[in-house]
Amino acid sequence: MNIQLQKSSIKNRQSPIVITGSKSESNRLLLLQALFPTIGIQNISNADDAVLMQNALSSDSNTIDIHHAGTAMRFLTAFLSTQEGREVTLTGSSRMQERPIKVLVDALKQLGVDISYKKNEGFPPLLIKGKAIIKNKVNIKANVSSQYISALLLIAPNLKNGLELTLEGEITSIPYIKMTLSLLNRLGVKTTFKNNIITVEHAKSGISPITLTVESDWSSASYFYSIVALSDIGTEIILSSYKKKSLQGDSVLANIYKDFGVETVFKNNSIIISKKANCKLETVNCQLIKAPDIAQTIAVTCLGLGVNCHLEGLHTLKIKETDRLVALKNEIEKFGTPVSISEDSLTIKNVQKLKNNIVVETYKDHRMAMAFAPLGLKTNLTINKADVVSKSYPDFWRDLSQIGLIIKEN
Repeated sequence: MNIQLQKSSIKNRQSPIVITGSKSESNRLLLLQALFPTIGIQNISNADDAVLMQNALSSDSNTIDIHHAGTAMRFLTAFLSTQEGREVTLTGSSRMQERPIKVLVDALKQLGVDISYKKNEGFPPLLIKGKAIIKNKVNIKANVSSQYISALLLIAPNLKNGLELTLEGEITSIPYIKMTLSLLNRLGVKTTFKNNIITVEHAKSGISPITLTVESDWSSASYFYSIVALSDIGTEIILSSYKKKSLQGDSVLANIYKDFGVETVFKNNSIIISKKANCKLETVNCQLIKAPDIAQTIAVTCLGLGVNCHLEGLHTLKIKETDRLVALKNEIEKFGTPVSISEDSLTIKNVQKLKNNIVVETYKDHRMAMAFAPLGLKTNLTINKADVVSKSYPDFWRDLSQIGLIIKEN
């Protein structure tokens, strides 16, 4: 499915746009629920990744294919390693088989886990032979994807001797590590995080019956922040359900988008985001090592506003659904503005007037489709293979049409 966006404007509405639960929180809780069935979950994400995670956890097959779901690949690698007596091949799409997993596999092997590579060393598919894990100390580089670290922390309460995890070097994506630890704490699991050492105790008595509600996804909210920033002063959108004290690192959006003149008000478990002023900065500078998933949104917002930007802390974007830095450079430059990238940064200088009728490629990456969609407020464009948004936000195009964007499928 391709989507055509015709230059349009936003209609303010009184009822909120309802965004389902965070994919990050949902997948963490789903794994914990598989280990401890006394856990109930409300407002689970309806994203492909969460559905794939649920299906995989309920499967008794000896082959599990998680397609493009990177979080599921990492979490399930750890989970299946603990399933004593079970032998499973864990695989995914062709792109998934190009995404490295050696760091996590090496860490699990320190615990005595039996994992081998079925094709290329360091990459899926994996042959996992589940066993009881007795060892409880492991070291892992701290600047890797936080999903590797969270995968280890999530299985820790089910390990006979718990886990002592030492992080080596500067830590990446601390908010996502803290999200995992906070969820464990809410379930009654004892944890500590001092200096670069994290400990998680074994849940000897299991988890007492409890139901947790997943907060709506802040990454999905980012596209509405971009829409408001690209709209006229006075534009307002309401989103639900959000908390002022969020576990999600991408909640930093509320602060970052102040530079674009966007105000956030928390009210009745919703956020009201409104355009109060025009961006007065010549260059927007952001360190996004704690929230790299919003880099695409911010870069496209700057392009639409004609503002330069320099974004840092983006090294993990190179191993996502695509190399997001290369993809951003390719697609932004189609609109007439030069982009420079390094291993961990992106810079836009001398922003030009937007070219019209550009075709944006999505590279099988949901965030490429959604990040460029707000440009429909400024110019006509086409987004190819736009149904890729189902990976994290299946209702995205419907919700955009409801607030006034002119969208046509072809």
